[in-house]
Amino acid sequence: MKTTLKNQTQEVFNIPTGYLFNDEYSKGKLETLSIGDYGKSVNIKADFLGHTRELNGVPNVECMPLSEKWVITLSTQYGCAMKCNFCDVPNIKFNGNASFDDLKQQLYSAIDCFPNISYTDRLNIHYARMGDPIFNTDVLDFSIWLAANKREIQKVKGLRIETLHPVFTTMCPDMKHTEQRLRKWIYIKNHHFNGQAGLQLSINSTNESQRSEMFNDKQMRLLDIAKMADEWPEPLGRKYCLNFAYSTDYEIDAELLSMLFDPKKFMVKITPIHNNTACTENGIKTVDGYESYLPYRKPEEDLKRQGFDVLVFIPSMDEENGLVTCGNTILGGSKLNLSDYEGENNAD
Repeated sequence: MKTTLKNQTQEVFNIPTGYLFNDEYSKGKLETLSIGDYGKSVNIKADFLGHTRELNGVPNVECMPLSEKWVITLSTQYGCAMKCNFCDVPNIKFNGNASFDDLKQQLYSAIDCFPNISYTDRLNIHYARMGDPIFNTDVLDFSIWLAANKREIQKVKGLRIETLHPVFTTMCPDMKHTEQRLRKWIYIKNHHFNGQAGLQLSINSTNESQRSEMFNDKQMRLLDIAKMADEWPEPLGRKYCLNFAYSTDYEIDAELLSMLFDPKKFMVKITPIHNNTACTENGIKTVDGYESYLPYRKPEEDLKRQGFDVLVFIPSMDEENGLVTCGNTILGGSKLNLSDYEGENNAD
């Protein structure tokens, strides 16, 4: 593993799919990813997209060229206001929200990781490293700025972007502003980005007792989320996503889910709960979830029978050990496991 110091405050880790770095911003340290993507044909099973083979492990392969797809994951908070039991971020002392300028500087620093890339077909920006973006209204303002300022990014950073695709991922905390802010994000998705943006609700289980345990009893109940979602407009472009970071102990009741959420408006994503420190300490895991499709077969088939589009995403061990998956952060104690990695990432 190579660790490179870009400036006096920035610590950069060269990982197999790109770079993970942390730096000092207005209130302390934030952590950011700038990585390549394997592509749908490698990581996912999604019958509705034509990717129908079962994933019995995902090989460590070269990423798509960054000129085709680039993924940048930004931190929206210093730590996180949630205290989820499957995540290492709560180990960081919470220090509030990242500012608009913090978000912009993370983006620009992530672009600087690959100075030779001057064009990309698609830049995905995920608000998912540290924090829940629902707490931070600057994320909404920053996204509106992004939609209007691709030319400024090109002028300042020399990167021409064909399609910008931001993704807003939230645990739907039970607070008074959740509905208002989700409605604003949906407007941004449908109007500012003409559908080229994502909304992902992290559900993880259809069992409320399990959800209360995993989300530290800070989450909206599924029934309340469903009532809120009934009033949402039809999504433009990609459907709204119900995400299950899946442990084989968690419940996925497809019939209940279809009673609560309209499959015409919502798709379902399933991915293994990740092997970070918090999950290990709390005994949370997807048994054989990285090597065998068996844990996903029944929930996928049940959900499809209820009319849902279902996407199953499995990371490779390079991606898992390189900490690109959610719930990890070096600042929170997650450990890179790159013993067999020689230091040359395969993103370019």
